[in-house]
Amino acid sequence: MRVGVPKEIKNHEYRVGLTPASVAELVAAGHEVVIETSAGMGIDFPDNAYEQAGASILPDAAAVFRAADMIVKVKEPQPAEIAMLEPRHILFTYLHLAADKPQAEGLMASGATCIAYETVTSRSGALPLLKPMSEVAGRMSIQVGAHYLEKEQGGRGVLLGGVPGVAPAKVAILGGGVAGINAAQIATGQRADVTIYDINNDRLAELDMHFGSTIKTAFASKAAIAQAVKEAELVIGAVLVPGAAAPKLVTRAMLKTMKRGSVLVDIAIDQGGCFETSHATTHADPVYTIDGVIHYCVANMPGAVARTSAFALNNATLPFALKLANLGADAAMAADPHLANGLNVSDGKIRHQAVAEALDLPFVAA
Repeated sequence: MRVGVPKEIKNHEYRVGLTPASVAELVAAGHEVVIETSAGMGIDFPDNAYEQAGASILPDAAAVFRAADMIVKVKEPQPAEIAMLEPRHILFTYLHLAADKPQAEGLMASGATCIAYETVTSRSGALPLLKPMSEVAGRMSIQVGAHYLEKEQGGRGVLLGGVPGVAPAKVAILGGGVAGINAAQIATGQRADVTIYDINNDRLAELDMHFGSTIKTAFASKAAIAQAVKEAELVIGAVLVPGAAAPKLVTRAMLKTMKRGSVLVDIAIDQGGCFETSHATTHADPVYTIDGVIHYCVANMPGAVARTSAFALNNATLPFALKLANLGADAAMAADPHLANGLNVSDGKIRHQAVAEALDLPFVAA
């Protein structure tokens, strides 16, 4: 199979779909790989590193799309990229369609087979291709939250961990999944006062056993969340419903009760966000303020640490990319029901039920 990697064109997105090491694995398996020139330059992978791994360098994205059978990306295709997709293509990337009906309709019109990293599952029901970026985003959320709490950034002027004689900042983490637990690890490392909220009592028990006395846990009732955001200096939105839009946990009314200069970080923004006042921002313009509360809602947070993220993502995606290249999409998904769960669009139809429900579009099983 001919596998193509275009340069990412989303705002301040420097990650790349395949690292040179991943290219070498595909070439060793008998496949051809074509890379758009400068696709990896943002994270110090020059064209000659790809050539040494066995790839061919093509001058632009159009050439990559024409040459390739499978397109491997990081972020959802932008309109110019969707226009280059054909029914013969396999698209393997993050899609996050539940919050993006225009993209879904564009992919349907293309006829391509579109497999989303974020809905591929594991035997345990986990999301192995979302996990590495959730780990990055969770850890980053505390880093950026602490930054925007600084007075110079418009924040409350609070040091996350406090100092002797001065209480630490209160951090409320909504969601005890991969992103939430990674946020908690960094927040407790900075000596913040951390509470994790979740609706799964078994998960809360696991978190209590994992962290011991370094965090608090609470059931995520509406009343508990309302009290949490009123008291917290930093709120991390880390909820996830696989394939579906994120629930709106923090309302505008709750926002009005927050301390001036507090910070919200919405990790769930790719799925529409879990704060009523969230809208997607970019690394070029990452924050905005409503009712005195700073919102950080960057839709590709891990792109800020692009080199770390690219390696972490490739570690997870390469086995699936190899399977798709070796067998073709239909045979690969027939052989692996967990990969088949990643199918979001094919033959002009929505193939993932949660996506279809979120977009109010017909669901047609593959």
